[in-house]
Amino acid sequence: MTKINVIIMGAAGRDFHNFNVVYRNNPLYNVVAFTATQIPNIEGRKYPAVLAGKYYPKGIPIFPESDLLKLIKKFAVKQVIFSYSDVPFNYVMSKGAMVNAAGASFITLGADETMVKSKKPVISVVASRTGAGKSQTSRRVVEILQALGQKTVSIRHPMPYGNLAKQKVQRFAAISDLKKHDCTIEEMEEYEPHIARSNVIYAGVDYEAILREAEKEADVIIWDGGNNDMSFYKSDLTITVVDPHRAGHEMSYYPGRTNVLLADVIVINKVDSANLQSINEIRENVLKANPTAKIIEAASPISLEHEADAKLLRGKRVLVVEDGPTLTHGEMKYGAGTIAAQKFEAGVIVDPRPYAVKSIKETYAKYPGIGVLLPAMGYGKQQMKDLEATIAKTPCDAVIIGTPIDLRRVIKIKKPAVRVSYDLQEIGKPDLTGILTDFIYKR
Repeated sequence: MTKINVIIMGAAGRDFHNFNVVYRNNPLYNVVAFTATQIPNIEGRKYPAVLAGKYYPKGIPIFPESDLLKLIKKFAVKQVIFSYSDVPFNYVMSKGAMVNAAGASFITLGADETMVKSKKPVISVVASRTGAGKSQTSRRVVEILQALGQKTVSIRHPMPYGNLAKQKVQRFAAISDLKKHDCTIEEMEEYEPHIARSNVIYAGVDYEAILREAEKEADVIIWDGGNNDMSFYKSDLTITVVDPHRAGHEMSYYPGRTNVLLADVIVINKVDSANLQSINEIRENVLKANPTAKIIEAASPISLEHEADAKLLRGKRVLVVEDGPTLTHGEMKYGAGTIAAQKFEAGVIVDPRPYAVKSIKETYAKYPGIGVLLPAMGYGKQQMKDLEATIAKTPCDAVIIGTPIDLRRVIKIKKPAVRVSYDLQEIGKPDLTGILTDFIYKR
């Protein structure tokens, strides 16, 4: 039988998972290549043979997505599998039209094919968009379950930007594990808050292998989703976070709308900083799409690590550093750092773009909508150095760190700096405590 030649379009996450669970041991298909976008320095590498399985003794090459049409022709590709997230519907189908015109079928894989079944209860926390507030919601879920006497283990959506073979299964239980696994800033932002709360978190590349390890020490598995992707696991409870600052996106982004449709619980976050019209719009949209879901309203109040830090901001020129993915493909025009600048009456937000160096300058060119904020890009040691240099060159009185980790621990910031924190705060009923208590009681 002639195998069907396949290309998987991705961004070093969902693409590898889809390959592992659908194609790796499937004799009907021959995956000739991955293409990569969104993440710097991924293309030009290989998905290693040790992970790719018996049909791929040389591994699978990873090319830039810009080569897609040439690759379809070169390898006589019959199917292209779209495997990344946080993109508008018209973007997905513009890629589909391009692939179809090149002669190949364009495919998005569904939940049944790609979700792995666990032996333990699974609660998935996902979102409609990057930056909606999924991370603080996941932390809140863990906090409640631990108070109920449950041993929780979180599994984070993949961010394998280093040595893929070494990153097959990663376990993080101490801050030292971040260094052990050579984590990027983006990875540290997601893992460190769990570690600080004495919660074990796993990540890596092979998510069935990861699940089997996590099951050994967990009463309940928490899927800590990322990039508004679907869960990789069949879920007993799905919590989807939506963002009224981007009302309408929950209906028009892929696969954020899928997450809304799959939700048992929908958290409308940031009601403390969004306008009433947007809150009502998003509530109407999600109820129309998924009328059986329970709706929770929540705030993500902003605070400073030290109260005295407020005097460093009032009336001053500040450089605001925000979470990188939230500003880039998340398309947010502001984040926790910006809200802190307003709340604590900073004088002016300094534009870092004239002072950006190397890869940070390239990020602004690729995502011109970022504006005067500085995305905390750190996908490798060199990019961390570029971020450090950009901060050093930008003339300001203080730096606002709006990222989930304290950047001062991983890069040198010689200017006065304040760190912003935010946690989920539910408003009224129903709330997560009631829903999760009922979930555990029934089991």
